[in-house]
Amino acid sequence: MKLWVLRHGQAESHAATDAQRNLTAHGRQQVLDSAAQLIGQPIAAILASPYARAQQTAHLVREALGFEGEVLTVPWLTPDTNPLKALEQLDSADNLLLVSHQPLVGSLIGLLQHGHLRDPQAMDTASLAELQGDWPLAGTMTLTRIRHP
Repeated sequence: MKLWVLRHGQAESHAATDAQRNLTAHGRQQVLDSAAQLIGQPIAAILASPYARAQQTAHLVREALGFEGEVLTVPWLTPDTNPLKALEQLDSADNLLLVSHQPLVGSLIGLLQHGHLRDPQAMDTASLAELQGDWPLAGTMTLTRIRHP
């Protein structure tokens, strides 16, 4: 299975709540640059955090790729979700794109690679990681590529 993990693009520093922070113009450009890395990849589903900046990121990627499926909003991709709980939500579905936030994305990537939470992966805004393995289990996937804008 392949799994792509994308951190949202740069967002506004202030909004009424953290969940309402929108992408900046620079953040939208970052996302489009990262989306270009996904052209030609066999993405089967795009799952995104319900936060505005992650939704905007996922929809920009969807449009850039001409992806015909809908963006699936899931509550377990928020910044403070326990990576172990997020891992429980992944099944053996192949070719998933997850759009989320730090610290979740870095911790989840580290957990998938190393089997523990002590070595999270650094992820800047709009960083894109590609992992591959037989199952999405702790310590069973390999980070095959990472792109930082």
